[in-house]
Amino acid sequence: MQLDDLHVKFQHFSIDLFQDDLINWFQQEKRSLPWRENQDPYRIWVSEIMLQQTKVDTVIPYFHRFMERFPTIQALAEADEQDVLKAWEGLGYYSRARNLQTAVREVSETYGGRVPDNVEELGKLKGVGPYTKGAILSIAYGIPQPAVDGNVMRVLSRILLITEDIAKPKARKIFEAAVEEMISHRNPSAFNQGLMELGALICTPKKPSCLLCPVQSHCTAFKQGLQEELPIKSKGKKQKTMPYLSVVLENEQGEVLIEKRPELGLLANLWQFPMADATEVSLEQLAYWFQLEYGIAIKLEETLQPVRHIFSHIIWEVIVLRATTKDKLPEQGRFVPLSDIDDYPFPVPHQKILQQIHIPE
Repeated sequence: MQLDDLHVKFQHFSIDLFQDDLINWFQQEKRSLPWRENQDPYRIWVSEIMLQQTKVDTVIPYFHRFMERFPTIQALAEADEQDVLKAWEGLGYYSRARNLQTAVREVSETYGGRVPDNVEELGKLKGVGPYTKGAILSIAYGIPQPAVDGNVMRVLSRILLITEDIAKPKARKIFEAAVEEMISHRNPSAFNQGLMELGALICTPKKPSCLLCPVQSHCTAFKQGLQEELPIKSKGKKQKTMPYLSVVLENEQGEVLIEKRPELGLLANLWQFPMADATEVSLEQLAYWFQLEYGIAIKLEETLQPVRHIFSHIIWEVIVLRATTKDKLPEQGRFVPLSDIDDYPFPVPHQKILQQIHIPE
């Protein structure tokens, strides 16, 4: 679809009536969510970063805890990264947390602690993409800026019968242009949130509740019986399965060996139990590999429950083994008492391992 084709769709579309129906419904039916208590741009920013690729019900308790721990931009800017990652532990996509803190530090240093209300300045902050930028500007500052996420693309693909493949990056430009044409300048906050809310509650991916939809009369797909055929979304690449061997190693003091992951890449700067790539190291070679990598001799004791974890692009399948050692000083990592282990941020796969050996106090 070309942008000219989009303009044709609006020739017989009542934008004013659509705005009124959507905004009135949102104001009456909107969910009570903690980041909607006020228009604080920092709170909105944090919530939007958390909500990326994560469901609302999952985010709510994390948002409460995060805001209690880091209630202001200054508090987050001055925090130790390990504390931030610990507060984020379990939400996944940890680069979101690191990018958020980096951007917040820039806001603190460059903009006096005030989140920019300028499109260009806000868009230059690390981790602030077009959607987050549009959400902050429209919700916090009342600036009519598109905020296009998966929910919005699904809703508008049905309302306007847009058949672009939403999995392709170029499709976003079409939907952003549509929102620019449709957005309420009187109440851009309620308009953008209304589209998101509609996608979350009514215009769902499967079996949309069309009979309850406040903008059903404006929906081209509904009129043509195509609502369940849209949006068009091609399937991504098949996830790659990666096998690992992980060792829970205990010394004579009852401490366990953990190590920090690299500063770059997947799960950067989080902590984990030692892991070996099972395509390169067999179970029979594990003790020898451990001696080479960590400089300590181990005795394998038992096999624990395996762990399987699905990331967006890969699947980890982890065989977990418990081992003991009489050595005290590893060449990498550190031994920590189980009583202190909750102080360290672990990714979800290693939290699953931890649950097998440790019950938090």
